[in-house]
Amino acid sequence: MKQVYRSKTAFVFGWVWVVFVAANVVDLVLRYSGQSSMVALAVLGTLTAVVYVVAIRPATVLTEPGLLGRTPLRTTFVPWASVDDVSVSHSINVTHSGEQLLHLWTPMTSARERAKAQRRGAAPTRRGRFQTEPTLTRGEQAAAEAMAGKTHADWVGEQITDRAEQAKFRKEEPGPARVTWAYDSIAAFVVALALIVAAYVVD
Repeated sequence: MKQVYRSKTAFVFGWVWVVFVAANVVDLVLRYSGQSSMVALAVLGTLTAVVYVVAIRPATVLTEPGLLGRTPLRTTFVPWASVDDVSVSHSINVTHSGEQLLHLWTPMTSARERAKAQRRGAAPTRRGRFQTEPTLTRGEQAAAEAMAGKTHADWVGEQITDRAEQAKFRKEEPGPARVTWAYDSIAAFVVALALIVAAYVVD
């Protein structure tokens, strides 16, 4: 089963920005005024390329064959049997194929989120003599215990570890990691560069 993890905040912001830019592009086309319009298009194009590369593209994808890590400029595929170790600090770090290290861009953990997770995992403080705690269902209690003291990145790191261990239990053969350039990111910057050049040459 394919699972995709990314920063929801960054992803939503990215698409809100795309909608904003689309509306502005339509307005600039309808009210075209020469070089000033082209400069505005170049600025919007450059910012949109950056937003796409940083906010929309990065993702951690768990597929049946292996782990797919999409960073701003590269895509790395690691077969599950080649995953050696997974650690979580600010980001999820995957050691694979012996000594190679893959830093996943998403999900990441901030110091604030880590502190919040630790408070969530601590026992509740009773302040009043007659204070009662809300009763949780078995499902809610199991979910609370599973996530106690953990961030989203910790949970995704565990999913990666579990899949790697299952692959080794099935005695799957480790394979080489595949790293490719992010051609969509390169294309976004090429379009932005073309708009910048056009803004200079158009009178």
